[in-house]
Amino acid sequence: MCGIAGIFHLSTPKPVDPARIERMCTAMAHRGPDGQGVWTAPGVGLGHLRLSIIDLAGSPQPMASSDGRAMLVFNGEIYNYRELREELRASGAMFHTDGDSEVILAAWQKWGPACLPRLHGMFAFAIYDLEARTLFLARDRLGVKPLFYAPLSDGSLAFASELKGLAAHPLLRREVDPLAIEDYLAWGYVPDHRSILAGVHKLPAGHSLLLRHGAPLPAPVQWWDVSFAERRQGRAADLEAELLHLLRQAVTSRMVSDVPLGAFLSGGVDSSSVVALMAEASHNPVNTCSIGFDEASLDETAHAQLVAERFGSNHRARVVGSDDFEHVDTLVGMFDEPFADASALPTWRVSQLARETVTVALSGDGADEALAGYRRHRFHHAEERVRSLLPGALRQPVFGALGAIYPKADWAPRPLRAKATFQSLAVDGAHGYARAVGFTPPELRERLYSPEFLRERGDYRAEQAFVDLMHQAPARSGLDQAQYADLKFWLPGDILTKVDRTSMAVSLEAREPLLDHRLIEFAAALPERLRLRRGQGKWLMKQAMRRYLPDEVLFRPKQGFVTPISQWLRGPLAGSARAIGSSAALSRTGWFDGPALSRIAEEHIAGSADHGRLLWQLLMLDRSLARLGIIA
Repeated sequence: MCGIAGIFHLSTPKPVDPARIERMCTAMAHRGPDGQGVWTAPGVGLGHLRLSIIDLAGSPQPMASSDGRAMLVFNGEIYNYRELREELRASGAMFHTDGDSEVILAAWQKWGPACLPRLHGMFAFAIYDLEARTLFLARDRLGVKPLFYAPLSDGSLAFASELKGLAAHPLLRREVDPLAIEDYLAWGYVPDHRSILAGVHKLPAGHSLLLRHGAPLPAPVQWWDVSFAERRQGRAADLEAELLHLLRQAVTSRMVSDVPLGAFLSGGVDSSSVVALMAEASHNPVNTCSIGFDEASLDETAHAQLVAERFGSNHRARVVGSDDFEHVDTLVGMFDEPFADASALPTWRVSQLARETVTVALSGDGADEALAGYRRHRFHHAEERVRSLLPGALRQPVFGALGAIYPKADWAPRPLRAKATFQSLAVDGAHGYARAVGFTPPELRERLYSPEFLRERGDYRAEQAFVDLMHQAPARSGLDQAQYADLKFWLPGDILTKVDRTSMAVSLEAREPLLDHRLIEFAAALPERLRLRRGQGKWLMKQAMRRYLPDEVLFRPKQGFVTPISQWLRGPLAGSARAIGSSAALSRTGWFDGPALSRIAEEHIAGSADHGRLLWQLLMLDRSLARLGIIA
């Protein structure tokens, strides 16, 4: 697990200043405290930061191939590198290290870009071929590891694992893309098809980029996708056994490490399943850790303790409270772009706790997206049945009118928030699901924006990219479309960004076994009834894990890693909520209506509406723009 950076001249192969690469790497020093290296040649420079996990002393980077033809910088882990090494050795490849980096180089030399489907793991890497004079950039299937890039005014392209690495380059423009503000308000993060800074790109998950001197910047090429268009046949018992085999394979492959290893344990189905399978495969007690909250209704530490006791893990827990708000600027610095998922705070805290005893931690991320585990999947599935019974020409006037007059009940449980359901049923499934996933709905954004910003935004709407993704999905049903969009949009933009930045901020490698691509592909082909049944998401996984976990863990209501931000902003942090409307630098951007921001804050503090997520979102935007030097 590391950080990478580099510069490539697309036109004339000008010399690259090694000091410039070093500055880009130094800006991301937390990603690799165990070593740093720089390599340059005419028209190219590569930099690497190392967090040693495998082959601790033998795999320094940038790394040259055995024949000296290619140079590599690599962030991530290849879990099947040993099998690949034997296959490549049998065909004549020579190896001088015991790590996975040299395997990537040999695979590239044998298969070129076609090596990517053979690599099982999480990765972002760059390979410069000295003979072909090409630079190859690649990102893993699901986007576990990030990669930013930007064309610069001197004809070069710079790339880095984090935006702060690019920002260390003096030619990077610090100009906000206004459409990114619309995206951020809609989703709570800036999705992968955009960046907060105009001209900066993110290499999409499952894509690669091949650059040549003297050629223009090409579009990324997709090398992996997941299909929900097929259906597996067979008895449920047989599919359950196959799923359990894939789960075991995914977990054990991610337990390979030359440094101490542990797991995050929330007490939910996913992390508990990972810990159960780790305990089965390990000769020693598993190191586990969890984070609780000072709001009892959101605290899951008792369930985590139950699982820890069941498997005899070395378990530790800590509590996050409103006083952790003092670290908000530290949190902002981890993400560079504005990021409003408030669970980033406890994720950072649990990463800190884990790093005290281990260098690698397995997480439970991914199963909800692959196996329909979110509550919104159940609601969407039910709404799709209603849509199938009533034509759109009838639904729109009936449910649209009901949605307009029905009171907004933020305080009520989701099934009782009829206004949101009516609004969703008034539109097609893709637009309805986009509303369910979104942070701030369109009508509320319209209230917040200034007339000037509305003119600048024009016809662009953040939801359209998500809707298009659902419409174009290789899928057979509305549930398939929703899960596909979650895997391609929500997962890399929110969940994996959160885990990567918070874990790497403390130099901890987080691994996601439930995102093993073989497991994802298997889950996508399951019949709907084995993903979602009788109101239970992840149905087949829960059946498979009943031999390990009690029903009170498997079938209790899903809670999620929810931070009590609404309660804090109505109580001890009410002053920070009011500052959004009255004195925050946001008012000087010209994007927002100041009185509208103040009303939002006062409605929340008074308890007449729940705007906690929105206020946190605006606060994080304010702090992020200040840190980027956009506003003072």
